[in-house]
Amino acid sequence: MHRSDQPTTLSRRTVLRAAAAAVPLAAVPALPAVAGSVREPAAIGRLAEKIEAGMAKYAIPGVGLGLWYRGREYVRGFGVTSVDTQAPVTADTVFRIGSTTKTFTATAIMRLVERGRIHLDAPVRRYLPDFTTSDPSVAARVTVRQLLNHSAGWQGDYFLDTGQGDDALAQYVAGMTQVPQLTPLGKVFSYNNAAIGIAGRILEVVTGKPYESALRELVVDPLGLAHSRYFRSELAGFSIAASHNIVDGKPVVEPAFDAMPRSLHAAGGLISSAHDQLRYARYHLGHSGFPHLLTDRSRRAMQSDPGPGGTLFVELNGVGVSWMLRPTAEGPTVVQHGGDWSGQHSGFLMVPERDFAITLLTNSESGPSLVAELFADDWALREFADVSNLRAVPRELPPHRLAAYQGTYVSQQIGFDGQPSDLGLDLVADDGELVAKVDGEDALRLVFYRNGYALALDPSGQPTHIRVNFVFDANGRPQWLRYGGRLFRHQAADRRTSGLRKANLTHPRLL
Repeated sequence: MHRSDQPTTLSRRTVLRAAAAAVPLAAVPALPAVAGSVREPAAIGRLAEKIEAGMAKYAIPGVGLGLWYRGREYVRGFGVTSVDTQAPVTADTVFRIGSTTKTFTATAIMRLVERGRIHLDAPVRRYLPDFTTSDPSVAARVTVRQLLNHSAGWQGDYFLDTGQGDDALAQYVAGMTQVPQLTPLGKVFSYNNAAIGIAGRILEVVTGKPYESALRELVVDPLGLAHSRYFRSELAGFSIAASHNIVDGKPVVEPAFDAMPRSLHAAGGLISSAHDQLRYARYHLGHSGFPHLLTDRSRRAMQSDPGPGGTLFVELNGVGVSWMLRPTAEGPTVVQHGGDWSGQHSGFLMVPERDFAITLLTNSESGPSLVAELFADDWALREFADVSNLRAVPRELPPHRLAAYQGTYVSQQIGFDGQPSDLGLDLVADDGELVAKVDGEDALRLVFYRNGYALALDPSGQPTHIRVNFVFDANGRPQWLRYGGRLFRHQAADRRTSGLRKANLTHPRLL
Protein backbone atom coordinates (compact mmCIF):
# COMPACT_ATOMS: atom_id res chain seq x y z
CA MET A 1 0.00 0.00 0.00
CA HIS A 2 1.24 3.44 -0.77
CA ARG A 3 0.08 6.91 0.14
CA SER A 4 0.37 9.88 -2.19
CA ASP A 5 -0.02 13.50 -1.26
CA GLN A 6 -3.51 13.46 -2.76
CA PRO A 7 -6.22 13.30 -0.10
CA THR A 8 -8.54 10.68 -1.56
CA THR A 9 -6.66 8.29 -3.83
CA LEU A 10 -3.45 6.33 -3.68
CA SER A 11 -2.02 7.30 -7.06
CA ARG A 12 1.47 6.04 -7.78
CA ARG A 13 4.51 7.06 -9.74
CA THR A 14 4.77 5.08 -12.93
CA VAL A 15 7.07 2.13 -12.99
CA LEU A 16 5.10 0.98 -15.97
CA ARG A 17 6.98 3.85 -17.55
CA ALA A 18 10.26 3.47 -15.68
CA ALA A 19 10.11 0.20 -13.79
CA ALA A 20 13.81 -0.14 -13.25
CA ALA A 21 15.14 2.94 -14.92
CA ALA A 22 17.74 4.77 -12.88
CA VAL A 23 16.72 8.00 -11.26
CA PRO A 24 19.20 10.60 -12.54
CA LEU A 25 22.26 11.06 -10.37
CA ALA A 26 21.55 13.53 -7.59
CA ALA A 27 23.63 15.45 -5.12
CA VAL A 28 23.78 12.76 -2.44
CA PRO A 29 26.39 13.57 0.19
CA ALA A 30 29.55 11.50 0.24
CA LEU A 31 29.24 8.31 2.25
CA PRO A 32 31.65 7.31 4.98
CA ALA A 33 34.07 4.52 4.31
CA VAL A 34 32.82 1.04 5.09
CA ALA A 35 33.44 0.28 8.73
CA GLY A 36 35.27 -2.96 8.10
CA SER A 37 37.85 -5.14 9.75
CA VAL A 38 40.25 -7.77 8.54
CA ARG A 39 37.83 -10.38 9.83
CA GLU A 40 34.92 -9.15 7.72
CA PRO A 41 34.05 -11.47 4.84
CA ALA A 42 34.63 -9.90 1.44
CA ALA A 43 30.90 -10.22 0.72
CA ILE A 44 30.18 -7.56 3.36
CA GLY A 45 32.29 -5.04 1.48
CA ARG A 46 30.64 -5.94 -1.81
CA LEU A 47 27.22 -5.41 -0.25
CA ALA A 48 28.22 -1.98 1.10
CA GLU A 49 29.55 -1.01 -2.32
CA LYS A 50 26.32 -2.13 -3.97
CA ILE A 51 24.24 -0.10 -1.50
CA GLU A 52 26.38 3.00 -1.97
CA ALA A 53 26.22 2.67 -5.76
CA GLY A 54 22.45 2.26 -5.61
CA MET A 55 22.05 5.29 -3.37
CA ALA A 56 23.94 7.43 -5.87
CA LYS A 57 22.18 5.93 -8.89
CA TYR A 58 18.66 6.24 -7.50
CA ALA A 59 19.01 9.41 -5.38
CA ILE A 60 18.44 7.77 -1.99
CA PRO A 61 19.72 9.97 0.84
CA GLY A 62 19.75 7.36 3.61
CA VAL A 63 19.75 3.61 4.19
CA GLY A 64 19.67 1.43 7.28
CA LEU A 65 21.11 -2.08 6.90
CA GLY A 66 20.86 -5.13 9.13
CA LEU A 67 22.55 -8.41 8.16
CA TRP A 68 22.99 -11.76 9.89
CA TYR A 69 25.68 -13.79 8.15
CA ARG A 70 27.94 -16.61 9.30
CA GLY A 71 26.90 -16.18 12.90
CA ARG A 72 27.53 -12.44 13.14
CA GLU A 73 25.49 -9.24 13.08
CA TYR A 74 26.36 -6.44 10.70
CA VAL A 75 24.28 -3.33 11.33
CA ARG A 76 25.01 0.17 10.04
CA GLY A 77 23.64 3.31 8.52
CA PHE A 78 24.51 4.87 5.19
CA GLY A 79 24.05 8.50 4.19
CA VAL A 80 21.79 11.02 5.90
CA THR A 81 18.38 11.09 7.53
CA SER A 82 17.49 14.30 5.67
CA VAL A 83 19.05 16.31 2.88
CA ASP A 84 18.06 19.39 4.88
CA THR A 85 19.74 18.53 8.19
CA GLN A 86 22.52 16.21 6.94
CA ALA A 87 22.26 14.16 10.15
CA PRO A 88 23.84 10.73 9.62
CA VAL A 89 21.78 7.54 9.50
CA THR A 90 22.72 5.12 12.30
CA ALA A 91 21.73 1.56 13.10
CA ASP A 92 19.03 3.01 15.38
CA THR A 93 17.59 5.54 12.92
CA VAL A 94 13.88 4.81 12.52
CA PHE A 95 12.03 4.40 9.23
CA ARG A 96 8.42 3.37 8.58
CA ILE A 97 8.70 -0.31 7.68
CA GLY A 98 5.33 -0.57 5.92
CA SER A 99 3.95 -4.03 5.37
CA THR A 100 6.57 -5.96 7.31
CA THR A 101 4.26 -4.80 10.12
CA LYS A 102 1.88 -7.54 8.95
CA THR A 103 4.26 -10.16 10.32
CA PHE A 104 4.21 -8.40 13.72
CA THR A 105 0.41 -8.52 13.67
CA ALA A 106 0.57 -12.22 12.84
CA THR A 107 3.17 -12.92 15.55
CA ALA A 108 0.82 -11.36 18.10
CA ILE A 109 -2.05 -13.48 16.74
CA MET A 110 0.10 -16.60 17.15
CA ARG A 111 0.86 -15.73 20.78
CA LEU A 112 -2.89 -15.75 21.43
CA VAL A 113 -3.27 -18.96 19.42
CA GLU A 114 -0.84 -20.62 21.82
CA ARG A 115 -2.90 -19.36 24.74
CA GLY A 116 -6.05 -20.85 23.24
CA ARG A 117 -7.69 -17.45 22.81
CA ILE A 118 -7.63 -17.49 18.98
CA HIS A 119 -7.83 -20.44 16.57
CA LEU A 120 -6.40 -19.98 13.09
CA ASP A 121 -9.05 -22.11 11.41
CA ALA A 122 -11.97 -20.63 13.30
CA PRO A 123 -14.31 -18.28 11.43
CA VAL A 124 -13.69 -14.58 11.89
CA ARG A 125 -17.23 -14.25 13.24
CA ARG A 126 -16.24 -16.21 16.34
CA TYR A 127 -14.35 -13.06 17.37
CA LEU A 128 -16.24 -10.42 15.40
CA PRO A 129 -19.89 -11.57 15.49
CA ASP A 130 -21.13 -8.61 13.44
CA PHE A 131 -18.50 -8.96 10.70
CA THR A 132 -20.00 -8.43 7.25
CA THR A 133 -18.67 -8.20 3.71
CA SER A 134 -20.20 -7.53 0.31
CA ASP A 135 -20.70 -11.30 -0.08
CA PRO A 136 -22.55 -12.53 3.05
CA SER A 137 -21.53 -16.14 2.44
CA VAL A 138 -17.85 -15.16 2.59
CA ALA A 139 -18.29 -13.17 5.80
CA ALA A 140 -19.82 -16.26 7.43
CA ARG A 141 -17.03 -18.64 6.37
CA VAL A 142 -13.73 -16.75 6.16
CA THR A 143 -11.19 -17.89 8.76
CA VAL A 144 -8.41 -16.15 10.63
CA ARG A 145 -5.86 -18.16 8.63
CA GLN A 146 -7.34 -16.95 5.35
CA LEU A 147 -6.96 -13.37 6.54
CA LEU A 148 -3.29 -13.99 7.18
CA ASN A 149 -2.47 -15.95 4.00
CA HIS A 150 -4.13 -13.42 1.66
CA SER A 151 -6.76 -15.81 0.28
CA ALA A 152 -9.95 -14.11 1.49
CA GLY A 153 -10.67 -13.09 -2.10
CA TRP A 154 -12.01 -9.58 -1.61
CA GLN A 155 -10.31 -6.47 -2.94
CA GLY A 156 -7.26 -5.84 -0.82
CA ASP A 157 -6.47 -2.19 -1.42
CA TYR A 158 -9.02 -0.64 0.92
CA PHE A 159 -7.51 2.44 2.54
CA LEU A 160 -10.40 4.17 4.31
CA ASP A 161 -9.21 6.80 6.79
CA THR A 162 -11.38 6.51 9.89
CA GLY A 163 -9.54 9.04 12.02
CA GLN A 164 -7.01 8.78 14.83
CA GLY A 165 -9.28 7.56 17.64
CA ASP A 166 -9.13 4.19 19.38
CA ASP A 167 -12.16 3.16 17.31
CA ALA A 168 -10.30 3.58 13.98
CA LEU A 169 -10.02 -0.17 13.27
CA ALA A 170 -13.56 -0.88 14.39
CA GLN A 171 -14.89 1.71 11.93
CA TYR A 172 -12.59 0.43 9.20
CA VAL A 173 -13.87 -3.14 9.57
CA ALA A 174 -17.48 -1.91 9.67
CA GLY A 175 -16.92 -0.42 6.20
CA MET A 176 -16.01 -3.77 4.63
CA THR A 177 -19.47 -4.05 3.06
CA GLN A 178 -18.31 -1.68 0.31
CA VAL A 179 -15.31 -3.85 -0.63
CA PRO A 180 -16.08 -6.13 -3.61
CA GLN A 181 -15.41 -9.86 -3.62
CA LEU A 182 -13.10 -10.72 -6.53
CA THR A 183 -12.36 -14.43 -6.28
CA PRO A 184 -13.77 -17.46 -4.41
CA LEU A 185 -12.81 -17.72 -0.75
CA GLY A 186 -9.52 -19.55 -0.19
CA LYS A 187 -8.77 -20.23 -3.86
CA VAL A 188 -6.60 -17.37 -5.16
CA PHE A 189 -3.70 -15.37 -3.71
CA SER A 190 -4.33 -11.63 -3.89
CA TYR A 191 -2.33 -9.30 -1.67
CA ASN A 192 -4.76 -8.05 0.94
CA ASN A 193 -4.19 -5.06 3.21
CA ALA A 194 -7.85 -5.11 4.25
CA ALA A 195 -7.62 -8.67 5.59
CA ILE A 196 -4.76 -7.76 7.90
CA GLY A 197 -6.75 -4.81 9.19
CA ILE A 198 -9.46 -7.27 10.20
CA ALA A 199 -6.84 -9.43 11.93
CA GLY A 200 -5.76 -6.35 13.85
CA ARG A 201 -9.34 -5.76 14.94
CA ILE A 202 -9.52 -9.37 16.20
CA LEU A 203 -6.49 -8.62 18.37
CA GLU A 204 -8.27 -5.59 19.80
CA VAL A 205 -11.43 -7.51 20.65
CA VAL A 206 -9.66 -10.52 22.15
CA THR A 207 -7.23 -8.47 24.26
CA GLY A 208 -9.63 -5.62 25.05
CA LYS A 209 -6.92 -3.11 24.09
CA PRO A 210 -6.18 -0.83 21.12
CA TYR A 211 -4.17 -2.59 18.43
CA GLU A 212 -0.97 -0.63 19.10
CA SER A 213 -1.08 -1.36 22.84
CA ALA A 214 -1.66 -5.06 22.19
CA LEU A 215 1.31 -5.21 19.80
CA ARG A 216 3.58 -3.41 22.22
CA GLU A 217 2.67 -5.84 25.00
CA LEU A 218 2.71 -9.03 22.93
CA VAL A 219 5.69 -8.51 20.60
CA VAL A 220 7.54 -5.18 20.57
CA ASP A 221 8.36 -4.77 24.26
CA PRO A 222 9.06 -8.44 25.09
CA LEU A 223 11.60 -8.59 22.25
CA GLY A 224 13.31 -5.46 23.51
CA LEU A 225 12.67 -3.47 20.33
CA ALA A 226 13.50 -0.12 21.89
CA HIS A 227 13.27 1.82 18.62
CA SER A 228 9.96 0.44 17.32
CA ARG A 229 6.80 2.50 17.74
CA TYR A 230 3.50 3.21 15.95
CA PHE A 231 2.91 6.89 16.64
CA ARG A 232 5.20 9.72 15.64
CA SER A 233 4.46 11.32 19.00
CA GLU A 234 6.46 8.46 20.57
CA LEU A 235 9.66 9.25 18.66
CA ALA A 236 11.04 12.06 20.83
CA GLY A 237 14.81 11.69 21.06
CA PHE A 238 14.99 9.21 18.19
CA SER A 239 17.00 9.64 15.00
CA ILE A 240 14.22 9.81 12.40
CA ALA A 241 14.59 9.23 8.66
CA ALA A 242 12.73 11.98 6.82
CA SER A 243 10.63 10.97 3.80
CA HIS A 244 11.90 12.26 0.45
CA ASN A 245 10.21 12.74 -2.88
CA ILE A 246 12.22 12.95 -6.10
CA VAL A 247 12.02 16.30 -7.89
CA ASP A 248 14.06 16.83 -11.06
CA GLY A 249 16.16 13.83 -10.15
CA LYS A 250 17.00 15.05 -6.65
CA PRO A 251 15.67 14.01 -3.23
CA VAL A 252 13.52 16.63 -1.52
CA VAL A 253 12.08 16.31 2.00
CA GLU A 254 8.31 15.83 1.82
CA PRO A 255 6.65 16.16 5.25
CA ALA A 256 3.21 15.37 3.79
CA PHE A 257 4.36 11.78 3.29
CA ASP A 258 4.63 11.20 7.04
CA ALA A 259 0.92 10.99 7.82
CA MET A 260 -0.78 7.57 7.92
CA PRO A 261 -4.40 6.75 8.81
CA ARG A 262 -4.55 4.84 12.07
CA SER A 263 -6.88 2.35 10.41
CA LEU A 264 -3.87 1.08 8.45
CA HIS A 265 -1.53 0.52 11.40
CA ALA A 266 -2.09 -3.24 11.57
CA ALA A 267 -1.21 -3.57 7.89
CA GLY A 268 1.75 -1.22 7.78
CA GLY A 269 2.15 1.35 10.53
CA LEU A 270 5.22 0.28 12.51
CA ILE A 271 8.20 2.66 12.62
CA SER A 272 11.43 0.81 13.39
CA SER A 273 15.20 0.68 12.97
CA ALA A 274 17.63 -1.62 11.18
CA HIS A 275 18.92 -2.77 14.57
CA ASP A 276 15.42 -3.70 15.80
CA GLN A 277 14.48 -5.33 12.51
CA LEU A 278 17.53 -7.57 12.61
CA ARG A 279 16.78 -8.52 16.20
CA TYR A 280 13.26 -9.42 15.08
CA ALA A 281 14.69 -11.46 12.20
CA ARG A 282 16.99 -13.36 14.52
CA TYR A 283 14.05 -14.22 16.75
CA HIS A 284 12.18 -15.65 13.77
CA LEU A 285 15.27 -17.59 12.72
CA GLY A 286 14.99 -19.36 16.06
CA HIS A 287 18.17 -18.06 17.69
CA SER A 288 18.72 -18.67 21.37
CA GLY A 289 18.98 -15.89 23.91
CA PHE A 290 15.70 -14.20 22.97
CA PRO A 291 12.55 -13.99 25.09
CA HIS A 292 10.18 -16.92 24.69
CA LEU A 293 7.28 -15.54 22.66
CA LEU A 294 6.31 -18.66 20.69
CA THR A 295 7.20 -22.31 20.77
CA ASP A 296 9.48 -23.40 17.94
CA ARG A 297 6.54 -25.32 16.54
CA SER A 298 4.38 -22.18 16.31
CA ARG A 299 7.23 -20.08 14.95
CA ARG A 300 7.91 -22.64 12.22
CA ALA A 301 4.19 -22.92 11.50
CA MET A 302 4.20 -19.27 10.51
CA GLN A 303 6.77 -20.16 7.83
CA SER A 304 4.99 -23.20 6.39
CA ASP A 305 1.67 -24.54 5.08
CA PRO A 306 1.23 -21.75 2.50
CA GLY A 307 -2.05 -20.75 0.97
CA PRO A 308 -2.46 -20.30 -2.81
CA GLY A 309 0.64 -19.17 -4.68
CA GLY A 310 1.43 -16.71 -7.45
CA THR A 311 3.71 -13.70 -7.76
CA LEU A 312 4.59 -10.61 -5.78
CA PHE A 313 7.88 -9.26 -7.16
CA VAL A 314 9.01 -12.89 -7.31
CA GLU A 315 7.33 -16.26 -7.52
CA LEU A 316 5.70 -17.38 -4.28
CA ASN A 317 4.72 -20.82 -3.10
CA GLY A 318 2.12 -18.86 -1.17
CA VAL A 319 1.86 -17.13 2.19
CA GLY A 320 2.04 -18.92 5.53
CA VAL A 321 0.92 -17.03 8.62
CA SER A 322 1.74 -13.66 7.03
CA TRP A 323 5.23 -14.66 5.84
CA MET A 324 5.67 -14.84 2.06
CA LEU A 325 7.30 -18.16 1.16
CA ARG A 326 9.51 -18.01 -1.90
CA PRO A 327 10.98 -21.01 -3.72
CA THR A 328 14.61 -21.24 -4.80
CA ALA A 329 16.34 -23.25 -7.50
CA GLU A 330 18.39 -25.04 -4.84
CA GLY A 331 15.47 -25.96 -2.58
CA PRO A 332 15.64 -23.91 0.65
CA THR A 333 12.66 -21.63 1.18
CA VAL A 334 13.10 -17.87 1.41
CA VAL A 335 10.89 -16.30 4.08
CA GLN A 336 10.29 -12.66 3.33
CA HIS A 337 8.25 -9.50 3.47
CA GLY A 338 9.03 -5.83 3.06
CA GLY A 339 6.94 -2.72 2.87
CA ASP A 340 6.24 0.65 1.34
CA TRP A 341 4.79 4.03 2.21
CA SER A 342 5.45 7.28 0.46
CA GLY A 343 9.13 8.08 0.86
CA GLN A 344 9.80 4.96 2.99
CA HIS A 345 10.56 1.64 1.27
CA SER A 346 12.10 -1.48 2.76
CA GLY A 347 12.94 -5.14 2.29
CA PHE A 348 13.11 -8.01 4.81
CA LEU A 349 14.32 -11.50 3.95
CA MET A 350 15.43 -14.67 5.75
CA VAL A 351 16.69 -18.09 4.62
CA PRO A 352 16.26 -20.21 7.75
CA GLU A 353 18.08 -23.23 6.31
CA ARG A 354 21.12 -21.02 5.74
CA ASP A 355 20.77 -19.05 9.00
CA PHE A 356 20.77 -15.83 6.97
CA ALA A 357 18.75 -12.62 7.24
CA ILE A 358 18.91 -9.16 5.70
CA THR A 359 16.82 -6.03 6.16
CA LEU A 360 17.16 -2.73 4.32
CA LEU A 361 15.34 0.54 5.06
CA THR A 362 15.34 3.54 2.70
CA ASN A 363 14.00 7.10 2.94
CA SER A 364 13.26 8.02 -0.69
CA GLU A 365 10.50 7.48 -3.24
CA SER A 366 13.20 5.94 -5.42
CA GLY A 367 13.99 3.36 -2.72
CA PRO A 368 12.08 0.53 -4.46
CA SER A 369 14.73 0.34 -7.17
CA LEU A 370 17.47 -0.53 -4.68
CA VAL A 371 15.14 -2.81 -2.72
CA ALA A 372 14.38 -4.67 -5.97
CA GLU A 373 18.07 -5.16 -6.70
CA LEU A 374 18.65 -6.77 -3.31
CA PHE A 375 15.36 -8.52 -2.52
CA ALA A 376 13.72 -9.45 -5.86
CA ASP A 377 16.88 -10.07 -7.84
CA ASP A 378 18.91 -12.96 -6.43
CA TRP A 379 22.24 -11.13 -6.00
CA ALA A 380 22.07 -11.10 -2.20
CA LEU A 381 20.72 -14.65 -2.06
CA ARG A 382 23.61 -15.96 -4.14
CA GLU A 383 26.20 -13.87 -2.32
CA PHE A 384 25.19 -14.78 1.23
CA ALA A 385 22.96 -17.87 1.18
CA ASP A 386 24.08 -19.80 -1.92
CA VAL A 387 20.56 -19.95 -3.35
CA SER A 388 18.91 -18.26 -6.32
CA ASN A 389 15.56 -17.57 -7.94
CA LEU A 390 13.83 -20.24 -9.98
CA ARG A 391 15.23 -20.19 -13.50
CA ALA A 392 13.31 -18.03 -15.96
CA VAL A 393 14.40 -18.27 -19.61
CA PRO A 394 12.46 -15.81 -21.80
CA ARG A 395 10.69 -17.25 -24.82
CA GLU A 396 8.64 -15.67 -27.54
CA LEU A 397 5.06 -16.78 -28.06
CA PRO A 398 3.42 -16.99 -31.51
CA PRO A 399 0.74 -14.42 -32.33
CA HIS A 400 -2.16 -16.84 -31.86
CA ARG A 401 -0.98 -17.59 -28.29
CA LEU A 402 -0.54 -13.93 -27.42
CA ALA A 403 -3.93 -12.96 -28.82
CA ALA A 404 -5.74 -14.43 -25.81
CA TYR A 405 -3.85 -12.10 -23.45
CA GLN A 406 -4.58 -8.86 -25.30
CA GLY A 407 -7.04 -6.33 -23.94
CA THR A 408 -7.65 -3.97 -21.08
CA TYR A 409 -6.88 -5.01 -17.51
CA VAL A 410 -8.57 -3.14 -14.68
CA SER A 411 -7.98 -3.07 -10.95
CA GLN A 412 -9.67 -1.06 -8.23
CA GLN A 413 -8.74 0.54 -4.96
CA ILE A 414 -10.71 2.41 -2.31
CA GLY A 415 -9.10 5.65 -1.21
CA PHE A 416 -8.84 7.45 2.12
CA ASP A 417 -12.26 9.01 1.57
CA GLY A 418 -13.91 5.65 0.88
CA GLN A 419 -14.37 6.35 -2.83
CA PRO A 420 -13.38 3.66 -5.36
CA SER A 421 -11.20 4.38 -8.34
CA ASP A 422 -10.32 2.16 -11.27
CA LEU A 423 -6.81 1.57 -12.58
CA GLY A 424 -6.46 0.49 -16.19
CA LEU A 425 -3.73 -0.64 -18.58
CA ASP A 426 -3.72 -2.15 -22.04
CA LEU A 427 -1.80 -5.24 -23.13
CA VAL A 428 -0.89 -5.45 -26.82
CA ALA A 429 1.05 -8.23 -28.58
CA ASP A 430 4.34 -7.19 -30.15
CA ASP A 431 7.10 -9.38 -31.60
CA GLY A 432 6.43 -12.40 -29.40
CA GLU A 433 5.92 -10.38 -26.23
CA LEU A 434 3.21 -8.27 -24.59
CA VAL A 435 3.52 -4.51 -24.27
CA ALA A 436 1.77 -2.83 -21.35
CA LYS A 437 0.60 0.60 -22.46
CA VAL A 438 -0.38 3.51 -20.23
CA ASP A 439 -1.87 6.60 -21.87
CA GLY A 440 -0.94 5.03 -25.19
CA GLU A 441 2.75 4.87 -24.31
CA ASP A 442 4.82 1.72 -23.87
CA ALA A 443 5.46 1.29 -20.16
CA LEU A 444 6.52 -2.34 -19.66
CA ARG A 445 7.22 -5.37 -21.78
CA LEU A 446 6.10 -8.77 -20.54
CA VAL A 447 8.07 -11.74 -21.85
CA PHE A 448 6.86 -15.22 -20.95
CA TYR A 449 9.15 -17.83 -19.44
CA ARG A 450 6.54 -20.51 -18.66
CA ASN A 451 2.81 -20.89 -19.06
CA GLY A 452 1.10 -17.85 -17.60
CA TYR A 453 4.28 -16.41 -16.02
CA ALA A 454 6.25 -13.49 -17.41
CA LEU A 455 9.22 -11.29 -16.65
CA ALA A 456 8.55 -7.55 -16.59
CA LEU A 457 11.04 -5.53 -18.63
CA ASP A 458 11.25 -1.79 -19.06
CA PRO A 459 10.38 -0.39 -22.52
CA SER A 460 13.99 -0.76 -23.66
CA GLY A 461 14.01 -4.43 -22.68
CA GLN A 462 16.03 -4.13 -19.47
CA PRO A 463 14.91 -6.30 -16.51
CA THR A 464 12.96 -4.75 -13.64
CA HIS A 465 13.46 -7.76 -11.29
CA ILE A 466 9.67 -8.20 -11.30
CA ARG A 467 7.72 -11.33 -12.22
CA VAL A 468 4.01 -11.36 -12.98
CA ASN A 469 1.50 -14.07 -13.75
CA PHE A 470 -1.98 -14.59 -15.16
CA VAL A 471 -4.85 -16.39 -13.44
CA PHE A 472 -7.01 -18.43 -15.82
CA ASP A 473 -10.72 -19.18 -15.76
CA ALA A 474 -12.22 -22.66 -15.97
CA ASN A 475 -11.85 -22.60 -19.75
CA GLY A 476 -8.17 -21.74 -19.65
CA ARG A 477 -8.64 -18.09 -20.66
CA PRO A 478 -6.72 -15.29 -18.91
CA GLN A 479 -9.10 -13.84 -16.33
CA TRP A 480 -6.69 -11.79 -14.21
CA LEU A 481 -3.22 -10.29 -14.46
CA ARG A 482 -1.48 -10.48 -11.11
CA TYR A 483 0.96 -7.57 -10.89
CA GLY A 484 2.55 -6.66 -7.57
CA GLY A 485 0.27 -9.22 -5.95
CA ARG A 486 -2.82 -7.29 -7.09
CA LEU A 487 -5.41 -8.65 -9.51
CA PHE A 488 -6.28 -6.77 -12.70
CA ARG A 489 -9.43 -8.12 -14.35
CA HIS A 490 -9.24 -8.89 -18.07
CA GLN A 491 -11.85 -6.92 -20.00
CA ALA A 492 -12.98 -7.41 -23.59
CA ALA A 493 -10.13 -7.06 -26.06
CA ASP A 494 -11.81 -4.16 -27.83
CA ARG A 495 -12.25 -2.11 -24.67
CA ARG A 496 -9.48 0.39 -24.09
CA THR A 497 -8.73 2.49 -21.06
CA SER A 498 -10.54 5.63 -22.16
CA GLY A 499 -12.74 6.70 -19.29
CA LEU A 500 -10.58 4.93 -16.70
CA ARG A 501 -7.95 6.39 -14.48
CA LYS A 502 -4.77 5.06 -16.05
CA ALA A 503 -2.73 2.59 -14.09
CA ASN A 504 -0.08 4.69 -12.41
CA LEU A 505 1.88 1.72 -11.09
CA THR A 506 5.24 2.01 -9.50
CA HIS A 507 7.39 -0.82 -8.34
CA PRO A 508 4.65 -3.07 -6.89
CA ARG A 509 3.68 -1.92 -3.43
CA LEU A 510 3.30 -4.07 -0.35
CA LEU A 511 1.52 -1.42 1.67
